Amino acid sequence: MYFKLLNKMINQVSYDIETIDGLRHLTITPVNQPIPGGNYYSTGVFKLSDGVVGMGDITFDEQMDEWEYDGIDALTLDEAAEIADFIRNYKDPENADPGLL
Repeated sequence: MYFKLLNKMINQVSYDIETIDGLRHLTITPVNQPIPGGNYYSTGVFKLSDGVVGMGDITFDEQMDEWEYDGIDALTLDEAAEIADFIRNYKDPENADPGLL
């Protein structure tokens, strides 16, 4: 299922979070799909990585109200909630280009 970009995160973003294991420098990559007409729609999936190490995905529902984290022991629920709030409230700079991923 694809839905119109509600969250305004088009390009990947760096995010630093203090975890129980220490400071992590994460990359959050939105999974956006091109559609006819040059528009992009969000799948609601955001891939998390620490360098080259994948840390799972945060997946939102269509309204960006509910989310799930599928990483196994990579982040605590509170840490994942902090990242989900960041994603939910993030706004890309004006004229961000999804093709730059």
